[in-house]
Amino acid sequence: MLAANVVYGTSYVVARVTLQSVPPATLAFSRLFIAWLVLLMLSRRQPAEPLSGADHRAIMWMGILGFAGAYVCSNWGIAHSTATNAALLITVEPIAMILLSPWYLGERLSRRGAVGAALTIAGTVVLVVNGIPGVTEKLVPHWAGDLVLVLAGVAYASYSLLGRRVLERHAPLAVTTRSLMWGAAALLPIAGLEWASGTRPVWGAGAVAGTLYLAVVITALGYVVWNWALARVPAPRAAIFLNVQPIVGALLGAVLLGEPVTIFTILGGILVVTGLAVAFGPGAR
Repeated sequence: MLAANVVYGTSYVVARVTLQSVPPATLAFSRLFIAWLVLLMLSRRQPAEPLSGADHRAIMWMGILGFAGAYVCSNWGIAHSTATNAALLITVEPIAMILLSPWYLGERLSRRGAVGAALTIAGTVVLVVNGIPGVTEKLVPHWAGDLVLVLAGVAYASYSLLGRRVLERHAPLAVTTRSLMWGAAALLPIAGLEWASGTRPVWGAGAVAGTLYLAVVITALGYVVWNWALARVPAPRAAIFLNVQPIVGALLGAVLLGEPVTIFTILGGILVVTGLAVAFGPGAR
């Protein structure tokens, strides 16, 4: 889980640069389609596993909600909100996993895990807002964009919640491949409408490299690793590790894009690491 989320953290810098040349829906569709092709080639020698009707439906919704819906909402939300609010609302995903997993999966978070979750979420807020909301910083709501970003967080969480039971019975590679297919299929008409409106990509070397990295490393290989780990880790515990992503994204932004590192960047990182230690350090269950 930790390794997967460190890799996911690199996607923010790459996506921000790539979106300068590739429109949001086209980039999202390209990621899913290329990732599906990669995993299809990797899994072609594996025998097809029989799936129940319930498993088929779960995988379909993993692709439609967790891939297509999440990617589209995330991109559109950022366009109508701010980068600060978008980063802050990443925490919707682990919160949604923690709140929905008892209802959907029958899993519960221990008291120690809840304290760790609170610390990591607080650290993420301090980190991405670059201050303390209501004290050093005042967030101005952008209701339309923020609402869509909240939906994106819930959609991302739905992928893990829907996939938890399926991944207990089926290989992660097969599940990821099928869900990518459904996600790409759902995004195709949206990307087509974007193309028809005249918003076209400019495929320079940087745009191609960024798209391939997002598709192969982040979406294809990253989700195989995530699904493999998800089959072995309860959803509330997995949710804690999602808060590692803003730390990695902030560090890479500072190193590669020249974004400033402030005292709040350091404080937020310490809170997130402390939360992980509290939740899963020695003596944790």
